[in-house]
Amino acid sequence: MVISPRYDQYKDAWDTSVVSEIKVADEYERVRYFHCYKRGVDRVFVDHPCFLEKVRGKTKEKIYGPDAGTDYEDNQLRFSLLCQAALEAPRILDLNNNPYFSGPYGEDVVFVCNDWHTGLLACYLKSNYQSSGIYRTAKVAFCIHNISYQGRFSFDDFAQLNLPDRFKSSFDFIDGYDKPVEGRKINWMKAGILQADKVLTVSPYYAEELISGEARGCELDNIMRLTGITGIVNGMDVSEWDPAKDKFLAVN
Repeated sequence: MVISPRYDQYKDAWDTSVVSEIKVADEYERVRYFHCYKRGVDRVFVDHPCFLEKVRGKTKEKIYGPDAGTDYEDNQLRFSLLCQAALEAPRILDLNNNPYFSGPYGEDVVFVCNDWHTGLLACYLKSNYQSSGIYRTAKVAFCIHNISYQGRFSFDDFAQLNLPDRFKSSFDFIDGYDKPVEGRKINWMKAGILQADKVLTVSPYYAEELISGEARGCELDNIMRLTGITGIVNGMDVSEWDPAKDKFLAVN
């Protein structure tokens, strides 16, 4: 199962009619789940206005902010919603398109989280589920694609995440920049790294680069040296990129 925000009216994805209520900051938000089965994978899209209404068509120009280099002010709330909705999906979605499997995925799962936007998932897993005996055996792998984007926000914003204070140290971060605020911050990627069971990145070389020093590790190199990080070479669809039939090549 792959879970992502529903940024667009994906033509193959249909409303499952499954609704979940999720607490974000001080409010409860209702999300719906859309689903399609494609190339052997259940693809689930989390539907909420904070995703769909901010993207202009299929250009994806406004996924993270109104302009390049500018974040939406509610990005923390948007991706807090995504992380919590993703945790609900394996338990509540009754999927039956896969010829080898049907029904909810259940609780014996591994969550593979990608970049800072999913940095809260392991925290919510531990605080909201495993503390109550749910997802007892579930694990989290946190994968870094680009260390430059870490989800740094004001330290005061930690209260909006609805996490116990014991997680504060995983987020606590001080850098030399004045954005979004000067001084003490929270860092979603730092928390994702520290709370995951395994830390991954997209190649063995990039893994070495990230722990080589502060410049290339973007001030998280010491954290990754502590947790360890494994590089896995990106895969590709050998059928789609077969040079014998690749439509983008002048000659096959």
